[in-house]
Amino acid sequence: MAQLGGVIKPKTKRSKRFLESRAPKLTEDVKSAMIMKGGNTSQTITQALKDIYSLKKPNAVLYKKKNITRPFEDSTSLEFFSKKTDCSLFLFGSHNKKRPNNLIFGRMFDFHVLDMIELGIEKFTSLSDIKVSKCPEGTKPMLVFAGEAFDTDNEYKRLKSVLIDFFRGPTVSAVRLAGLEHVIHFTALDGKIFMRSYRCLLKKSGCRTPRIELEEIGPSFDFVLRRTHLASDDLYKTAHRQPKALKPKKKKNISHDVFGTKFGRVHMQKQDLSKLHTRKMKGLRKRRGEVVAEEEGQAPKLAKVES
Repeated sequence: MAQLGGVIKPKTKRSKRFLESRAPKLTEDVKSAMIMKGGNTSQTITQALKDIYSLKKPNAVLYKKKNITRPFEDSTSLEFFSKKTDCSLFLFGSHNKKRPNNLIFGRMFDFHVLDMIELGIEKFTSLSDIKVSKCPEGTKPMLVFAGEAFDTDNEYKRLKSVLIDFFRGPTVSAVRLAGLEHVIHFTALDGKIFMRSYRCLLKKSGCRTPRIELEEIGPSFDFVLRRTHLASDDLYKTAHRQPKALKPKKKKNISHDVFGTKFGRVHMQKQDLSKLHTRKMKGLRKRRGEVVAEEEGQAPKLAKVES
């Protein structure tokens, strides 16, 4: 590929296809995440990154080598890897004396850091520690958020948005009932965030609707909120802007009541009843002599009836 005046021009068909896959689209691809660890890590962080990678697969890239960087001080390294791997989400794990067992969830906009939220692990249970059958790889999870803080506190609101982006999976038009088998539950309580992962078990209930039981499969985290780097309101609004082609067209003269019933208003022009075509009958037809008499202004002659 050759770069001329800031515009990259492909030289081969392969490079052209590569640039087209990276170009902006009306319907973007599934968001991928890059998962990496810092210069100093602990066994807890290493295992936590592997477990989250298992939940995120196949839309994730796991870096096994250490990356000596500090995202809150210099994010150029993250932005470089984001552009290289075409990942708009990232998870960075580190460990030090001041901030032990540290995870940083973040997302990009135009290959620049939009939001970063730092969470500290206080308690962790791995996938391998819970000896039960797991959900298949690539299962779209159901996300549940409990706690008043997710609706009132600005930092918790943004954390909820980041977590939804990170774990939501692909966008699908329909899901079968048996496919709803993975639940990720987040609870905000007393300044902590509890993350639990469950598998849905459909049991017999004696009726058509099955009885649902939740079985914990891991991983399990007890987080505490540490540092945050949030985008400004203007940048956040720009990142959520939708193209005009995707915005639903407003339909006129259609309304709904409180029960969801759809009403339509039809506008009609004033009708000219003289031009209205009605059913024609033989007995109402005018004879030729009557038509001529009406044109001359004379009364029509009555027909002679023979006895």
